[in-house]
Amino acid sequence: MSTESPTQPPAGADYVSAELYTRIQQFYADQMALMDHGDAEAWAATFTEDAVFPAGVTSRAGRADSARAHAEKLVLEKADLRHWLGMLDVRPQPDGTLRTRAYVLTARTVRGEELRITASVVCRDHLVEEGGRWKVVERTLRRDGTV
Repeated sequence: MSTESPTQPPAGADYVSAELYTRIQQFYADQMALMDHGDAEAWAATFTEDAVFPAGVTSRAGRADSARAHAEKLVLEKADLRHWLGMLDVRPQPDGTLRTRAYVLTARTVRGEELRITASVVCRDHLVEEGGRWKVVERTLRRDGTV
């Protein structure tokens, strides 16, 4: 039986264990589903209270308000939005936090119409563990085709 911590790689390694990688994949699957299904408060809770987030949103309540408004707009438009996250790279940091990079596609479907890919983004996160759960402390997004 291994005595290695599931959150820390072997000394000197620049990768995480398969178990931790899987946990981080599950974190993102859960986080994206919360957004896609309009659960604004639960989605906002996947960020630390003081997380740095694009578009100047500076609080968990602000993130929840923004997500709620977006979900309400989709309902009015009779549209479904899905986030697909892939090519996930997870790198451990000396302080026990994680840096991640992933490609994210958003697909929007208005009922009765064809699916449209609406964004292709590189998402970079800094994750911290709080109360046994991973949370985003900083997120940067770079939309493809922009400087």
